[in-house]
Amino acid sequence: MKQTLLKRAKTLEPRFPNKATKVFGGDSSGILNWNDIKYPHWYKMYKRLVGNYWQADEINMFSDVKQFPMLTNAEQEAYLKIIGLLSTLDAPQTRTALLLSLHASDPSVQSIMAVIAQQEAVHNESYSYVLSSVVSLKEQNEAFELGRKDAILLKRNARLMEGYNQFVEEPSTENILKTLVYTSLLEGLFFYSGFAFFYNLSRNNKMVGTSTMISYINRDELEHGRFISELFRATLAEYPEENTEEFIEWVYQEFRLAVALEIEWSSYVLADVDGIDLEQMQGYVKYRANKMLRLLGLSDIYPEHIDNPMKWIRAYVDNIDGTKTDFFEQKSRQYTKASSMNGFDDL
Repeated sequence: MKQTLLKRAKTLEPRFPNKATKVFGGDSSGILNWNDIKYPHWYKMYKRLVGNYWQADEINMFSDVKQFPMLTNAEQEAYLKIIGLLSTLDAPQTRTALLLSLHASDPSVQSIMAVIAQQEAVHNESYSYVLSSVVSLKEQNEAFELGRKDAILLKRNARLMEGYNQFVEEPSTENILKTLVYTSLLEGLFFYSGFAFFYNLSRNNKMVGTSTMISYINRDELEHGRFISELFRATLAEYPEENTEEFIEWVYQEFRLAVALEIEWSSYVLADVDGIDLEQMQGYVKYRANKMLRLLGLSDIYPEHIDNPMKWIRAYVDNIDGTKTDFFEQKSRQYTKASSMNGFDDL
């Protein structure tokens, strides 16, 4: 099938209407009136994202500094490798959000992606912040080198990077859709064995400051994943010629491959960590894959993993009354109230 290449959206084009005709490849003046956008509920998504503002240095790492040397060797090694993994995943997200926004003809998408890009930049800063708190500069640099040198990590990220770079080289409607699928996998699946490791430390009263930071990132990624899924569904509906059996089977195959790679990675990095059941982790990864597929409008591929086998994780993302309290400073922070709309109850 001939590819439909997308041009970058013009900054202003007064001849076109304010309400975009399509999210990508459509017509729009570039003027954003939130009261007159093609998908009105995206304004609520924008407001939730903006409401999640936080900074890395708000988090008190004093206790983590003292506790890190007391972790087991396996815990220390996993801590550094997982921070290296997360930085590898978050680093390209700021750029990818920018590239998507440059090709978005809908100015509401441009604004939402701008917020997402800023949050991804904060996430990446956070990994530098926590590492600088607990290890030497040499160890920090080694952790950030993992994304270029660790064989398992390179294998795990290869398809993701290939897909992202293909979009850069050929910004077609098909490659935009594939990039959204890869972003959905990144935001909704690839982070989660790493998140589980830090939450497991926290439930044993270890490295609670780091876990607090991870919970902030986790909350952001849930919102990112939800919006990217909606953007995928909207784009696929606007380009029905891309909605073929072949493409949908490609999506399912990418999810199966991603699950296999995530299970391989988690087994590699968490094998000697006390408190994490690797069989449960495999079920959790498959549960997350099902959840992200449903958000994309597709079907479960692991019918035996509909329920979350690691429900204890839910306690570390948000609490029921809508406020979060820092463990050390007892500083109240307002959070968006958890509900069935934002996915916290389905972790």
